[in-house]
Amino acid sequence: MARFSIVDSWRTQSTGTRVLRLMLGATWLYGGLQKASDPKFFDKASTGYIGAQITGYAKNSPLSFILKHMVEHATQVGWLILLGELAVGIAVLSGVALQAAIIAGASISTILWLSVTWHVYPYFLGSDTAYLVMWIALFFLVRKEAGARVRKSPIPNLKDRREVVQMLGVGVTAVIAALAAGGLKKSIPAPKAGTKIVDLSALPVGSNMQFTAPDGGPAYLFRTKAGVFAYSATCTHQGCTVGYNPSGNTLDCPCHGGKFDPANGGAVLAGPPPAPLASIKVAIQGNSIVTV
Repeated sequence: MARFSIVDSWRTQSTGTRVLRLMLGATWLYGGLQKASDPKFFDKASTGYIGAQITGYAKNSPLSFILKHMVEHATQVGWLILLGELAVGIAVLSGVALQAAIIAGASISTILWLSVTWHVYPYFLGSDTAYLVMWIALFFLVRKEAGARVRKSPIPNLKDRREVVQMLGVGVTAVIAALAAGGLKKSIPAPKAGTKIVDLSALPVGSNMQFTAPDGGPAYLFRTKAGVFAYSATCTHQGCTVGYNPSGNTLDCPCHGGKFDPANGGAVLAGPPPAPLASIKVAIQGNSIVTV
């Protein structure tokens, strides 16, 4: 059996195959690292918690009958997704069990399409379908270029000790990467009560303004006859920053068409967001508007 070489796995491929492989491998690796370093991903009190995301996706997804059963095991599912993305990214970049890794990547994209971006309209605003097509294209390119050299099943040979050791190496590297990224997590700061946002005179009734929330994220403050209220400007779908739309009095996400109603608890009006915008407690204190 020929000796495996990461360098050779790249050198023998065409430029187009290398570009797709680099893009997909790096993206999946980044996706896993981002989840591992995100303090909200496993925080059950956060709208970014994987359980909250799954609950939201289950409402309209054709896979709802599966997603509903995942909610009670959300943390375990989150770790499976995180480690799966890391393993696929590492395998694709290293060339270990490459065809099997490509199939796994395509499977993840299919699941994300049927759950996360199923209701994105028009369809080309959703990234998962594009990634799925790229995975399929990469699979056939790799198979064609392998030709007579490696014309075999894409499923790794578990009887081959070398292949098993290589796959175990990918798995161990994925776990180490997850733990290393987890060590970079930033704690979510507790809101500081009484922090001044703006003078009351600078925000008349019927107006709004953008400000920085206590956790450092973008937020919107509104003042009506009934009082003041505020929301995080981070979309609950994929973390894009929403903007105020004065024509509809909505907070709109520019990435995938999500719309939120600031007059109704930040409720979702349209698009794929799985949950309302996170509320930020504010109040009028003397001549100022402050966090509570």
